[in-house]
Amino acid sequence: MASIRQGSSADYPILIQFFDDAVGWLTERGSEGQWGTEPWSGIPRRVEQVREMAANPGLVIAEVDGEPAGALIVSPQPPDMVTPVDEPELYVRLLITSRKHIGEDVGGQLLRHARAETERRGVKLLRVDCWAGGKGDLVRYYEGQGFTSTFQFDHHGWIGQVLEQRLP
Repeated sequence: MASIRQGSSADYPILIQFFDDAVGWLTERGSEGQWGTEPWSGIPRRVEQVREMAANPGLVIAEVDGEPAGALIVSPQPPDMVTPVDEPELYVRLLITSRKHIGEDVGGQLLRHARAETERRGVKLLRVDCWAGGKGDLVRYYEGQGFTSTFQFDHHGWIGQVLEQRLP
């Protein structure tokens, strides 16, 4: 079981390592369309993106036995490429897990944390988007976590799927 703590800009090295490891893993699986083939630590615009993520007040870090195992960012606003809704929502802006902790339900625990935060704020809608390419594994993952697919979008050739979960 992971513990979840508030993140900060000091977590930048953790996040960039998560992305570098994920890019390598995705490339090995033939899913380079999700985040490319080059380690993010070597791409200046990606480095800046990850620095911004680390400074985001919605960042939380999951740890397993004191070791960083995943990260989550929730925000009241969707990213620019996603159509906003006419009601309050929380939006999962980042969900990433360490390759070292695959199969330990770290992502599921972080999504449960996002649902709990959504409820705590009295909001009824939690949304997320993901890469819709490859064999659709990521979309199926979120559907398995209780989300329902709503619509797809094209962001400069990157096809994304928006999913939502309505809370009681």
